[in-house]
Amino acid sequence: MKRINIVFLAFVALFFSACATNQKMYDYSGMLSANPKSVLVLMPTNETTENLASAAVASSIVAPLSEAGYYVFPITLVNDLFKHNGISEPSEIANVSTAKLKEIFNADSALYINVSEYGTTYKLINSVTIVRVQAKLVDLSTSNVIWEGSGEAVQDSGSNNSGGLIGALVSAVISQIANTVSDASYDLSQVAGANLLMLDCNTCILRGPRSPAYRQDRQITK
Repeated sequence: MKRINIVFLAFVALFFSACATNQKMYDYSGMLSANPKSVLVLMPTNETTENLASAAVASSIVAPLSEAGYYVFPITLVNDLFKHNGISEPSEIANVSTAKLKEIFNADSALYINVSEYGTTYKLINSVTIVRVQAKLVDLSTSNVIWEGSGEAVQDSGSNNSGGLIGALVSAVISQIANTVSDASYDLSQVAGANLLMLDCNTCILRGPRSPAYRQDRQITK
């Protein structure tokens, strides 16, 4: 099952990467100048009513960011440190000054993430599970935003329905219940995180110094 999920994530990433090649080139001058080596990932802020959204999305960030060539501060330890100092809500963490973050962690940059959609909603003849996130990478020495991106993943229960209107209605209800019980959004958050941190497209994040392909990103070498 894990192998299937990895293949699926790779396929999704390649699909979105192909779509992104037609986007306008991002201005990487700030990121190239800042040249961050380490990233402090802050607990994502959450616009949705799902309490699990922040933690689920946070869990999807470390692996792709590390694989891109950055040192990533352990999210759990970072979050625990904030809690020990009386700061527990993601919105409160996001309001900590960049100077204070630099002083405490001595990180080169911080990744601010926001979850704008997370969960399954029932529509007339289908149910749709969506995870949508946005992020910005901030240079902690200057407070400048040096990269911004977004990622999403969508699962539609109606895409495989062939039982007519009644079958579609039944399928939508069953799908919503199943997705809610199994928290299908968690699995989709992994896809959304992978899409957020894709490489080699016109708006993708650049590889970090720990990557063997450092400064070989397609968008800055073509």
